[in-house]
This record gives sequence, C-alpha cells and structure tokens, in this order.
Amino acid sequence: MPYEYRRMTLEERAAVLRQRQEHGYPLHSPPHPFRESGQYLLTATNFEHVPIMAAPDRRTDLESRLITALSSINAEVFGWVILPNHYHILVGVEFLDWVSAVLKQLHGTTSREWNIADHQTGKRRVWYKFGDRVIRNDVNFYRALNYIHFNPVKHGYIDDPYEWPWSSIHNYVEAYGREWLREKWKTHPPGDFGKGWDD
Repeated sequence: MPYEYRRMTLEERAAVLRQRQEHGYPLHSPPHPFRESGQYLLTATNFEHVPIMAAPDRRTDLESRLITALSSINAEVFGWVILPNHYHILVGVEFLDWVSAVLKQLHGTTSREWNIADHQTGKRRVWYKFGDRVIRNDVNFYRALNYIHFNPVKHGYIDDPYEWPWSSIHNYVEAYGREWLREKWKTHPPGDFGKGWDD
C-alpha cells in the first residue's frame, strides 16, 4: 500500500483512510482482522517492491530460515514461494500473534544483514509489514496453493512453475506427483486470486 498511497491524490488518500478507519483497520499497515487458529496465506514484500532478494543465495537462505522460524512455533507449512521482491507462504497456526512475532524477528535480522552486505545501513527499509488472508475452506486452500506455485510465472520470471527452485511445488511433486498437481490445478484454478493485492 505505501507505494500506491503516494501516487494517490489528497482526496483519494482521505477516502482510503476514512474507509480503513470505519472498518477499525490500522491507517497505514495491513489489517489482521482474524487472529485465531486457522490456515492463512501470508504475504511479505520488500519495501516498495524493490527486488532486494534478487540474488539467488538470498532467496535460498530466506526460504530455509522462514520455514525454520514458522516450524519453531508449530506452524504447519503447506506451501511457499520466494520471489526477488516478495514471498507467499500458506500455513496452519494456533495463534496469528505468534506468526507476527517470528516474522518481526526474521525480517529484522534479514534487514540488518542485507543492509550491511549492501552497504545500505540506515539508508534503506527492507520489508513492508506482512499481510494475511484467512483460508475459508478446501477450495480456497487449493486455489491459494496453486496461486503460490504459479506466482513465478505470473510475475514473468519463468514460463514453467517447475523451473522455480524456491517453491514448495517440488515437495508436492515428490510426495504426490505431477498428475496430482495437474488435477488440483484443473479442479481449483487460481483464477483472479491475488487481484488487487499481488498485481
């Protein structure tokens, strides 16, 4: 939202803030209206979509650390994808507040490390606050999973989702096979999943 917000007219900004206030949402950060146990699609973005994770080793490192961090709070990790400027991860959690705490710590650590490595200490903000979407049912779950696996294609990084190394698609191929994935794609295509928040 911060980069879109800056492009708005003063009237558009006022309307957005009024709408967020009416819903009880924070004025300038993603709302987290659901806090209870459940399944969530989490999305975190490098600030203003700057590709701070463009280097493959950063994506590899973040992938490992993200899964480890979420596993440390007994989150069940169902799927993920790490891209050069954002990531999506599908999880089952007891408390969303625990997720907030581990992501805050992980994002703080990676911000410091990457800013030191890139000689940007004190000059660059690395992460925007994470967003979450509650998974309502099995249809929503598989649409989210397919969306995650197709995300590198959607954003133009590759033509075939099986080519992207930083994705849970490889775990699903190993556990269930490509035919199972194709069937889930046919029965639960992502359609316009992500429209308006991952364009």
